[in-house]
Amino acid sequence: MRQLAIIPHPDAKITLFSWNGKYLIKLEKGPFEQTYKVSELDLTGEEDVHLLLDNEFVQAAVRRFAGMQQDLQAAFDRHGI
Repeated sequence: MRQLAIIPHPDAKITLFSWNGKYLIKLEKGPFEQTYKVSELDLTGEEDVHLLLDNEFVQAAVRRFAGMQQDLQAAFDRHGI
C-alpha cells in the first residue's frame, strides 16, 4: 500500500492510498475510521479523488462518525461495560 496524500480537513484526518488497483480514501476521527475503496479504472487520476471529497461527502462522513460513537456507546450501555 502506498500513501499518496494527506488531505487537510478540520473535521477529520483524510489519507489517500493506492493499493491493488484501487484508491483507498481513509477518514479518521478519534477512535473511528471509515475507508472507501474506489477502482482506479473509475477515475481519470488522483485529482478526481479530490473532487469526490467535497464538503457534502466529508460532512456526511463526519455525521456517520457521530452515529458510530452512538452505536458503540449503546453497546457499552447494553452490557454494562
